[in-house]
Amino acid sequence: MSSSDIPGSAAHNRLEEYPITFFAMVMGMLGLTLALHGAERAFGWGSGMSDVARGLSIVLFVAVATGYGLKTLRYPGHVAAEWKHPVRLAFFPTVSISLLLLAIATLADWPALARALWIAGAALQGVLTLAVISGWIGTRSFQHGHLSPAWFIPAVGNVIVPVAGMPLGYVELSWLFFSAGMIFWVILLTLVFNRLTFHDPLPGRLQPTLVILIAPPSVAFVAWVRMTGGVDPFAHVLLSLGYVFAALVATQLPRILRLPFALSFWALSFPLAALSIASFLYAQEAGSAAHRAIGAGLLALLCVVIAALLGRTALAISRGEICQPE
Repeated sequence: MSSSDIPGSAAHNRLEEYPITFFAMVMGMLGLTLALHGAERAFGWGSGMSDVARGLSIVLFVAVATGYGLKTLRYPGHVAAEWKHPVRLAFFPTVSISLLLLAIATLADWPALARALWIAGAALQGVLTLAVISGWIGTRSFQHGHLSPAWFIPAVGNVIVPVAGMPLGYVELSWLFFSAGMIFWVILLTLVFNRLTFHDPLPGRLQPTLVILIAPPSVAFVAWVRMTGGVDPFAHVLLSLGYVFAALVATQLPRILRLPFALSFWALSFPLAALSIASFLYAQEAGSAAHRAIGAGLLALLCVVIAALLGRTALAISRGEICQPE
């Protein structure tokens, strides 16, 4: 693979087609980092594995952000086209979510850096949430076929805010973002199930986004425990919903895994990480060996998924299958 084929390289000969969905890779790697950290705390391991994953995630974030930054400078019209795209619009908050996840990943070791990342991520998340939702309800004409579980991404970003926001002391802002995320999750959950049940099936490239159903309740559980200081009945409901959606998604995976590879397959990574993290957190709070085992099983599956996605993405880049016009 030449340097011109690497995501984030200025020499990429299809820079104008560099997709915003590359940030889903960053989310997946940061999710792996945090899941490994949860396992290290649950089993009393050292921080070596999560430190390595964090380092790789930071390198990937810089590469992807550089690539998309160059695209923005050189091809602003293509960025505007992505913003106007009815599906890719929902992926723009993956940028702010990546910043928020970086804040969580660096909070223990570099609190000053984490604070700066959190402030930047929360501010960008707020702007993007308002902009995306305004786009949905504005003068643009969306069809039912444009709706997919990817529309949960803006909502998921909001419920991530309190995970680092509470330890950093931003209590009121954490509750504000959490409230916004939860209400839009409920609204979008209804719309998405209506679309999945009563309209045409999702296009092949969007089928992997079904896994995103797992993420909102899983992340919300972690945020709720951070905000309230323990596991209460509502926390039980959130974690249980994460497992319910995981079981539902599992019934669809055999069909999804037979589809041709696309960057949307990275949607499998972060939701698995979120449920693993939530399981480890519950195990820590409740002293549950069963949930520790569930978290470990999900983490093992996540490692396999990430390895497969990295290999398949590298192969797709080497074949020129990525950064092609749609």
